[in-house]
Amino acid sequence: MLLEKVTTTPLEFEKAIWEMERSLEDLKARVKDDSADRKAEVASLEKKLAEARHSLYASLTAWQRVQIARHPQRPYTLDFLERLAPGFLELGGDRAFGNDPAMVAGLATLAGRRVAFIGQQKGRNLKENLWRNFGCPHPEGYRKALRVMRLAATFGLPIVAFIDTPGAYPGVGAEERHIGQAIAQNLVEMSRLPVPIVAAVLGEGGSGGALGIGVADRILMLENAYYSVISPEGCAAILWESRSHAPQAAEALRLTAQDLHGMGLIDGIVPEPEGGSHRDWDAAARLLEEALRRVLDELSSRNVEELVRERYEKFRRYGVWAEGKDLLSIS
Repeated sequence: MLLEKVTTTPLEFEKAIWEMERSLEDLKARVKDDSADRKAEVASLEKKLAEARHSLYASLTAWQRVQIARHPQRPYTLDFLERLAPGFLELGGDRAFGNDPAMVAGLATLAGRRVAFIGQQKGRNLKENLWRNFGCPHPEGYRKALRVMRLAATFGLPIVAFIDTPGAYPGVGAEERHIGQAIAQNLVEMSRLPVPIVAAVLGEGGSGGALGIGVADRILMLENAYYSVISPEGCAAILWESRSHAPQAAEALRLTAQDLHGMGLIDGIVPEPEGGSHRDWDAAARLLEEALRRVLDELSSRNVEELVRERYEKFRRYGVWAEGKDLLSIS
């Protein structure tokens, strides 16, 4: 679902900036003449606002980035696709159980190329979120994604995956229909599909639910997205027995795009409009399209056997052992 105009809701740490923005709007609305004094007053406030924004968003904490990644007005998978691939043809069903609205999949022309597309989708309101299961796919969602990826392999189409999920659905029904097996099957088959695969983390990258469509030749993350084996709240509940320690857990998990790129776990960071993608959906889409175009250009010229071998080796290198004094100290 697309909004004609994005109305931004400020996060707690943004309220001072939000107040300055409202003050500037009020001042501009009250200005009825073109006097030099009025223009100077507006210019002065605009300068202060720009400096305050830059200072805030240049030094965000991990927890603040998590909050931006979860912003209710942040563009989701279909919002990006509407801008990047307006002719997207969605395919439904896993040919075994049913269709999962939390996972969308189909064919598209993206960044100038025909591609197969898979991605997780959240809802904009309670009714839609219940239908989309809050972006938490069931087993049939992962099987649908795999069906489309196999189709891509048959016709030699690159695969683009948009990751945005708190995690795979952990309910009884999902366990009965073998959610673990469905994700594992995707990991195995994605590791050897003979076509280029690009994954982009748009917002939340939660655990195996994200990895289930994330085995790719190149992994991109939006600047304020996060990718983690567990949510900060879940980590805090385990280690400190209190979700109030989520900000501390977010720092310890090193889940931001900046941390993961520094550790070599992702391949690139896609910049966002200042303040986050929710502030300007069109600009966010243009930045993502530019990054996808660049990566697809690079991968399209690669030898298939070499591509598959490097993809496998890429994920085999993940993980570093730490012993004794090198262990992360959590207090």
